Amino acid sequence: MPDDPLLTTLLAAVAAAPADVPLRLHVAELLIERDRPGDALQHCSHVLATEPSNASAVAMLERITALMTQPAEPGPAPAEGFDWRHAEEQVADIPALSIEEPATPSPTVEDIERPSVRLADVGGMEQVKQRLEIAFLGPMRNPALAKAFGKSLSGGLLLYGPPGCGKTFIGRAVAGELGANFFNVGIADVLDIYTGSSERNLAGIFAAARRNAPCVLFLDEIDALGQKRAHLSHDSSMRNTVNQLLSEMDSLGGDNEGVFVLGATNHPWDIDSALRRPGRFDRMLLVLPPDAPARAAILRYHLRDRPTSGIDVDRLVAATEHYSGADLAHVCTTAAERALAASMQAQRLQPLTTADLVAALGEVRPSTGPWFATARNVVMFANTDGGYDDLAAYLRKHRKL
Repeated sequence: MPDDPLLTTLLAAVAAAPADVPLRLHVAELLIERDRPGDALQHCSHVLATEPSNASAVAMLERITALMTQPAEPGPAPAEGFDWRHAEEQVADIPALSIEEPATPSPTVEDIERPSVRLADVGGMEQVKQRLEIAFLGPMRNPALAKAFGKSLSGGLLLYGPPGCGKTFIGRAVAGELGANFFNVGIADVLDIYTGSSERNLAGIFAAARRNAPCVLFLDEIDALGQKRAHLSHDSSMRNTVNQLLSEMDSLGGDNEGVFVLGATNHPWDIDSALRRPGRFDRMLLVLPPDAPARAAILRYHLRDRPTSGIDVDRLVAATEHYSGADLAHVCTTAAERALAASMQAQRLQPLTTADLVAALGEVRPSTGPWFATARNVVMFANTDGGYDDLAAYLRKHRKL
């Protein structure tokens, strides 16, 4: 193979920085141009192993697959007099190879659950519960009254906010309040590298929700499934997936009777604007880091089965503003590890104390900071329709705006 100084230099850079996704994709592109799809596939697969929803990598994988499965050039004609009957007899016992594309297993009825949790099980978050009751649960429980006031029961509700703040738990609680089934769907249940498969998966998911109505269909990471089509001009497969989602949402007023769609996202500003139109995700609810009562409930929950002594929950609550529920769970786990280490050193059980938890706070910082930094820019420069007024009020109150 002739020397290629540029490619050699870039491959060395990849070896030095294996986690650099743009660099890997650039190298894979060069390898495709140099008719080395097998080598390009290795770099593309590495990217998809860490970022399964990377649109550029998915599109590149489709190109590589097409290149590697092109039919070979026809070979020379067989010599005259070749014994075809004898050749067939020699391969008669070899089973035929299947070239059908592998089907990605879609969610099934086993993935649908009947939650026992209710909104009363959600600690604190009274404002979220009140908004849910007014905008979503109340009309669903009283369809005749809702109809009298011209309140449509179609459309979905979009939960947004920092990661780890309990959007999925709230979705389960909503299903519990309605006495409905709960169908939790993530991007891995939908997206597929084969053309048309993602759309079929989405259609199957909505069909399963209809069969199990009343059902709360919870679409997690909806920004990945319904991202802005303007950003997908070179990815027809993802554009088709968004179109399929729009089509399924438009059925909410008809054959989706009894199917209540909740979407959850950390990045609502990345969602295609068509999904925010009436009849689709036309209502948004901000789910913020847990307030003081919620933080107290979360801390007590994660400490309930651990040996403790004299825990000052109020002190911990005061020190954990802006911590997500996931952050608080991590604090408790880190503190428990400290107490376990002390117990092993002392050769006797040392209960977990407030000092252990305060020390853990020094190691675990709130993960919501980067999200609020992005949200602040959205509120300042892209809140033209007032859709993020609740977020703006929170940022002003906490002096983040």
